[in-house]
Amino acid sequence: MTNELPIKNLDEFVKKYDDLKKQNPLDLSSDQDLSIAIMNLVSIEEHFFFTGAKTGKNEYYDLIDNVREMRKTLLKKIIKEYEGEIWCISKHLLAASYRLMEVGTKQLGQGKKEEAYDFFGKAFDLYSLFWGVNMKLVSTSDIKKIDNEALNKHDTEKKGLFGKLGALVKKAIDCCIE
Repeated sequence: MTNELPIKNLDEFVKKYDDLKKQNPLDLSSDQDLSIAIMNLVSIEEHFFFTGAKTGKNEYYDLIDNVREMRKTLLKKIIKEYEGEIWCISKHLLAASYRLMEVGTKQLGQGKKEEAYDFFGKAFDLYSLFWGVNMKLVSTSDIKKIDNEALNKHDTEKKGLFGKLGALVKKAIDCCIE
């Protein structure tokens, strides 16, 4: 294995995605909706936990298991195969993305637009990384840091990993296609 990222530019990245789609067709608009539902299920688990802790009522804790089982079943529809801790990483990428969206929305409501936009950007970066990892477009063993924005010495666009993944997600996942 070489030390260089096998994807040299965005066009090659999109081509790799298109090839993957031919081998393993995914309904990405449906999977995107499902990923958002999974984000909300993680949030529901958190709310049952905190409500149980704040009220001292164990029945809230008992509800966590039902929601968790549903979340696990739905996550299996997106993550067909995984190695190591990819399953857990994926769950946390979605959860962190959702929380950053929530914080961004609150900042926006307080009139702090620049802070909100920063949180939204970070949320999308994590969401894009979720898709990059689970579509096997990115392997952490292949990432080599050249500078703050380049993926490797062939990276002339210098958008970095998040920039390239974000561009792919914007192109590949169109929630408006029915």
